[in-house]
Amino acid sequence: MSKLSRRKLITGGLAATAGVSGLAVAARLANRYGLIPPDWRGIYGAGETLTYASQRLLTRHSMAREFSRSQISSKPFANGRPPKGDDFKRLQAAGFADWRIAVDGMVARPASLSLADLKSYPSRSQITHLACEEGWSFIAEWIGVPLVDVLNAAGILPQARYVVYFSLQKGWSDSIDMADALHPQTLLTYGMNGGELPVGHGGPVRMRVPRQLGYKSVKYLTRITVTDSLKDFSPEGSYSWYAGI
Repeated sequence: MSKLSRRKLITGGLAATAGVSGLAVAARLANRYGLIPPDWRGIYGAGETLTYASQRLLTRHSMAREFSRSQISSKPFANGRPPKGDDFKRLQAAGFADWRIAVDGMVARPASLSLADLKSYPSRSQITHLACEEGWSFIAEWIGVPLVDVLNAAGILPQARYVVYFSLQKGWSDSIDMADALHPQTLLTYGMNGGELPVGHGGPVRMRVPRQLGYKSVKYLTRITVTDSLKDFSPEGSYSWYAGI
């Protein structure tokens, strides 16, 4: 991706302070560099574009802060409830031995991976902060395989722009751009604080995107789709598509 010069960044920043006209200038710059988010339309579209484009330009390769083990929260909050369906209960009763995650879309080698398959990849652990848009947060150790390793094994096609991921929880999915999908801290997590990932925290496998708010770290994953367009995929609820922190 081409980088804006310091002068253009300053120009865009000054324009952003000028109100509606400034946002229009920022949107044009973002469009020039291919940094238009999927939810750019609507009343908040210009603001969403400015937020996404400026963060991508300034922090594309930045790392989320990692903490020491002594800073792990004693009681990490598990919001929500596990899926209620019989399929999930059967998987859980069998220790998730029959659980699978599909990797499809714009990849050369589509795959269906078991929990054991994921654990055969080199693992990574990180102690990062999960911040919820509702105001609560906690620090935990997350253990898993970098998403980039799974995507590289599947063979990402050159035109890929996004990764969409789906939960076993009915109707729940989300997506990220390739900058976050290929980031070394984005994990398919199967462990937490030295043990298996608890069901309450998304076990057997949860997406962990530490550079974005908690709702992007979807629980109970069953499918990952690589695509060049999000026209057939909608962000959940009323949340912004990009939730960088």
